[in-house]
Amino acid sequence: MRTFFMKLALIAGISTMAFSAHANGNLNLICSADVVICEQLKGMFEKETGIQVNMVRLSSGETYAKVRAEARNPKTDIWWGGTGDPHLQAANEGLTLEYKSPMLDQLQDWALKQAESAGYKTVGVYAGALGWGYNTDLQKQKNFKEPLCWADLLDPSLKGEIQMANPNSSGTAYTALATLVQLMGEDKAFEYLAKLNDNVSQYTKSGSAPVKSAARGENGVGVVFMHDAVSMTAEGFPIKPVAPCEGTGYEIGSMSIIKGAKNLENAKKFYDWALKAEVQSTMKDAKSFQLPSNKNAEVPKESPRFEDIKLIDYDFITYGDPQKRKQLLERWDKEIGAKAN
Repeated sequence: MRTFFMKLALIAGISTMAFSAHANGNLNLICSADVVICEQLKGMFEKETGIQVNMVRLSSGETYAKVRAEARNPKTDIWWGGTGDPHLQAANEGLTLEYKSPMLDQLQDWALKQAESAGYKTVGVYAGALGWGYNTDLQKQKNFKEPLCWADLLDPSLKGEIQMANPNSSGTAYTALATLVQLMGEDKAFEYLAKLNDNVSQYTKSGSAPVKSAARGENGVGVVFMHDAVSMTAEGFPIKPVAPCEGTGYEIGSMSIIKGAKNLENAKKFYDWALKAEVQSTMKDAKSFQLPSNKNAEVPKESPRFEDIKLIDYDFITYGDPQKRKQLLERWDKEIGAKAN
């Protein structure tokens, strides 16, 4: 009998341990940044809170489409990272939830403006300027023109050497499209993109893929956010980051709680946690060199600084509007995508 009760106690203890391991519940997260930082954030949050994170990595365009398709029965609780335009579009369409984090007073002005413009249905978590990275070894071997300006990307010596992403799936590429429209005017921008198409070997699904391909020597130039090019340089690849001489746009990587989230309280916990200075200061450990949104977070020495870059006054509200986005993407499909190499 004594042995019997000892066994019961042991079983009860094991059951209690198993229950406590999951007592803090789950969180369904979509991460639209590089997979390394996504995995790092997942591991850190689970360790600190005991909350089980079910994480999927999707580009921002893919995430927006998924959240929209699942609006009546959301499978996602929170969306972290990726360019701000799709987050603003989701907010505009009522797909995300208003939430004013107690961390707001610690954030940079650009992060707060992002939140205010969306009625606090999203918030800025990092920022980064658009540009490209080119392989300096290939540039010497193939003797193509050093690309320092948008105009240089049209040089015949770069035929087949450029990769950029498809703006339908990639927030990076949509930022590039919206940047060129704001720099040149819409018709001139599409004339430019039609000429650029002659030099583009591939339109990738992921925004960072073009410079990773350039790092491997598969192409000469990858049009990406500059911090993605810096990541390749930090890993020892012969990649030189470039801020285009005519001026460039930038992203405000954002975070949104999905309306109808099944694990709402855990989503809010992650939201507040991800805005902490100490959390954002660890991004460099994953070789993510964006500018953090918390004013007290450590800015990696490798991060491209806005004050060193000629930035346009990027209109997030106009180019985050669902109708404007739809119109530009339809025109890109018709005039560029249909004629892609």
